[in-house]
Amino acid sequence: GDVAAPSGGSTVTTLPVKPDHLPPPTARVSTPAPVVEANEGVWMPVGRQVAGLPAEYITFVRPDAAHTSYYTALMWLDTKLLKATYVPGLQEPGGGPNPWGSQIPPEARGSLIAAFNSGFKMDSARGGVYFGGQEVRGLVPGSASIVIFKDGSASVGVWGRDFAMGPTIESVRQNLELLVDNGQLNPALQENDTTAFGATLGNNVYVWRSGVGVTATGALVYAGGPAMSVVSLAKTLQNAGAVRAMELDINTDWVSAYTYVNENAADPNSPVIGIKLGGDMSRGGDRYLQPGERDFFAFFAEPEYTPASASTTTTAPTTTTTTTKKR
Repeated sequence: GDVAAPSGGSTVTTLPVKPDHLPPPTARVSTPAPVVEANEGVWMPVGRQVAGLPAEYITFVRPDAAHTSYYTALMWLDTKLLKATYVPGLQEPGGGPNPWGSQIPPEARGSLIAAFNSGFKMDSARGGVYFGGQEVRGLVPGSASIVIFKDGSASVGVWGRDFAMGPTIESVRQNLELLVDNGQLNPALQENDTTAFGATLGNNVYVWRSGVGVTATGALVYAGGPAMSVVSLAKTLQNAGAVRAMELDINTDWVSAYTYVNENAADPNSPVIGIKLGGDMSRGGDRYLQPGERDFFAFFAEPEYTPASASTTTTAPTTTTTTTKKR
């Protein structure tokens, strides 16, 4: 804005101050695969920028040393540049307020940057939901929780240890117990588990899975991909820098994450469309742009910063073969 000179003379024009933001991710995410592919684990800025800064980075890594034809897609989100919102679905969590009708409304899409799926159905989540000033489903002490604060920031941790109900909390979504805590894997995790951390299709160990964690700097890291055990999901989030992480939804139809861009990159007023984070995620880019049955999380630019198109929109490679059937 314009700032008057101390002498009372001419006006000095200053450039807008850049918003507070997190240091971008620079450490390459290690892969368990025996041969590292070009750009594997290298973070790339994508999507629309916020105040000239990338607010989202993505990369991809293989899930383990055996399933090397598959890729787990990773999304890093700047929790200072972005404001998180929890959006209830038509069916989950069930009851409670639903001001957006289970979708991102058209009037909110102008500042939309990213979105990803929430957790299990409530009857399997071993946790609850707080939203709209009410406990829609009873919160469970000790449950892994993604918490959104009134200022729009978000974090992941244990309810009753890392977070407690208070006036700064906007919403809470719980799901199971932490996969990663204090940077270490939960000792209860087992490679062949098909029940404790979610019933899988056909009792397969290696299925589509997703999870979210918080890094030491406070960024959120989302992971989603096929052919993952609960252990490989936890290790991937740990390798991506998560100091605390939790599983979100699993199985083919429910793992969904998107980067949002303008349909015409040269026209910031053109329609906003979703680009799948992983090329073989089963749901289309319009999943959260129309009413859906399940709850999810969406991330927006600060109201005073209008997103600007970035030069690249990249997705993780498409898996060419799969061991999990789409049901």
